Amino acid sequence: MNALKNIRNIDYTVLFARDMKKMRRFYEDVMGFPVHSSLGEGWTAYQVGSCLLALTERGVMFNDAPTPARALSVQLAFRVTPGQVDQCADTLRGKGVAIESEPTDQPWGHRTLFFRDPDGNVLEIYADI
Repeated sequence: MNALKNIRNIDYTVLFARDMKKMRRFYEDVMGFPVHSSLGEGWTAYQVGSCLLALTERGVMFNDAPTPARALSVQLAFRVTPGQVDQCADTLRGKGVAIESEPTDQPWGHRTLFFRDPDGNVLEIYADI
């Protein structure tokens, strides 16, 4: 029997931040995610729907070399309703966030918006259309 077949969802995702202060400011002030828990300066978890998005620094548990600046390492996708994609773009622009790809209806049935966090991770806000 394969016990791994019992996995039903992702509980939390951890981003290894290059600049913890900038990343915390972004996810708290720009994205507006509420802090779920904090273990000091080196670990903060945010509640995002039913999941947690955690930020940590290298060296807390793992001390791998950081990925090069602006190197794509992860894409996070956040679902909203169709009318909210454009509203999110307006909110992000108002907070000074550069939009990588403006709201667009994609052939696979999503309306998408792409931007980056301070570490260069790609963030997507999308809706089923």
